[in-house]
Amino acid sequence: MTFKDLHLIPSILKALEDENYTAPTDIQAKSIPLILDRKDVLGSAQTGTGKTAAFAIPIIQHLAKEKEQHGNSNHPKITTLVVTPTRELAIQIDESFSTYGKYTDIKNTVIFGGVKQGRQVKRIERGVDVLIATPGRLLDLMNQRLVSLKDIKYFVLDEADRMLDMGFINDIKKIIAQLPKKRQSLFFSATMPQNIIDLSRKILHQPEKIAVNPVSSTAETIQQFVYPTNKNLKTKLLLDILDNKDIEQVLLFSRTKHGADRIVRTLKKERITSAAIHGNKAQNQRQKVLGEFKDGTIRVLVATDIAARGIDIDKLRYVINYDIPNEPETYVHRIGRCGRAGEDGIAISICEPEENAFLRDIEKLTKQKLQVVEDNPFPQTDKPMNNAEKKEAEKEKQRRKQEFFANRNKNRSAQKAKPRGKKRR
Repeated sequence: MTFKDLHLIPSILKALEDENYTAPTDIQAKSIPLILDRKDVLGSAQTGTGKTAAFAIPIIQHLAKEKEQHGNSNHPKITTLVVTPTRELAIQIDESFSTYGKYTDIKNTVIFGGVKQGRQVKRIERGVDVLIATPGRLLDLMNQRLVSLKDIKYFVLDEADRMLDMGFINDIKKIIAQLPKKRQSLFFSATMPQNIIDLSRKILHQPEKIAVNPVSSTAETIQQFVYPTNKNLKTKLLLDILDNKDIEQVLLFSRTKHGADRIVRTLKKERITSAAIHGNKAQNQRQKVLGEFKDGTIRVLVATDIAARGIDIDKLRYVINYDIPNEPETYVHRIGRCGRAGEDGIAISICEPEENAFLRDIEKLTKQKLQVVEDNPFPQTDKPMNNAEKKEAEKEKQRRKQEFFANRNKNRSAQKAKPRGKKRR
């Protein structure tokens, strides 16, 4: 099948040809005809399967045909709303609408928090057809009466599972309450737990269900390796791996924000160009870092899971899990950042003893054995702690934490108690 077989208009086909897109992915081949037929869609597809194009392309076609029939307004109204959890993903979707709709008169823009609203509001005031938004900024502008949803014909909720993970459920309900009853709704999620299904019932009307590349599957183009090591040897092993000059660029995952910053400091000491991207970074910092990674200025981009949603780097070959996630589905999302669009990818996981159990869960979910690297200069010699040792370690951790805060409070009290000298007249 080719895109021409999907009965797309010439302007969209020309834009796709510019991007060297010829054959649709599974999610695109199944979704586009249904959306063009104005069906509501409940789609389950993991990151990297091309689902942005699956909903953007048919929506652009709907809008282009409507403009052709009713005339092109100099000041279009917002008729399409796409809601997504992160700024990075919102920006990526906006870029996709611009790419696929560049030979049409469709106008789109993106709004997100973390930056001043002025430029975003001016763009909306000039008139847009498609608005891509994160929930917080959208509700903020709605409350200021700067955005109205009364003309929405097409509504997309993307990455719904991550939206709920990030605590946006109440925001989503408020947004849905303001939408017209008569609309076409599209709902995409990588996983389909019960709370997601319950939410979809409130959004969709007699939806067509599509399940492509479930979250348990990993792309066949990705080779998966694991390096068992000890916790205190992880950094040395990472530096040894990065000594391989064939690894020109890598997306590296850390469990925590502080861990990401710590890794970056270590890499910079070794003169390895690197930067971190996570929720504590300002939006302009995140976009600057992402731009530098895309153009090759930065060799190692260290990310946390939430910040990594929406990172879409063409031809990215390497992903490294510095920390193995305790949810196997997260592992599938992470390594899906490489080996995209049929390209080869290599996923490397650095596994400390306490993560051995996580590794087994991953292999159980994916039904694949990760290839253990035997030629490892820093092999795993420590054993995982038993339950008694874990409890003791947790007690010690809490004791040190209490001791730290007690000493800090004592020092503050001592500072306050110091007699102050008399002021000179």
